Amino acid sequence: MSQLSDPIADFLTRLRNAGTARKTEVIAPYSKIKAEVARILKQEGYISDYEVDTTGKFPQIKVTTKNHNRTSAITGLKRVSKPGLRKYIGVSEIPRVLGGMGISILSTPRGIVSGREAKKQNIGGELLAIVW
Repeated sequence: MSQLSDPIADFLTRLRNAGTARKTEVIAPYSKIKAEVARILKQEGYISDYEVDTTGKFPQIKVTTKNHNRTSAITGLKRVSKPGLRKYIGVSEIPRVLGGMGISILSTPRGIVSGREAKKQNIGGELLAIVW
């Protein structure tokens, strides 16, 4: 197994590819941050469900995508903060994705939250990704 330099980007790419291939389930190696990103996506209605499978040698996360009229609920994903260039933003700099139709995902001192939740809590952090 090859060493990934950015596991979050790999997870987001798997979700993006599942939408274009019309797959209903995505399996990726488990990590706490991926589980939190999946929780945010479920909370915001971009995926149907996710579960952590610990039965094998290595834990995995299984994400069930949400499809409507043979198209994915996720039309686009973009990884913003990368290992080579971290992107930190304040609460006033949290982007509105597609005029409020998309979400931003932030890593804050209070955990992984959506952009709307970060504005409610009045905290900034590392902008991980934007989803629309």
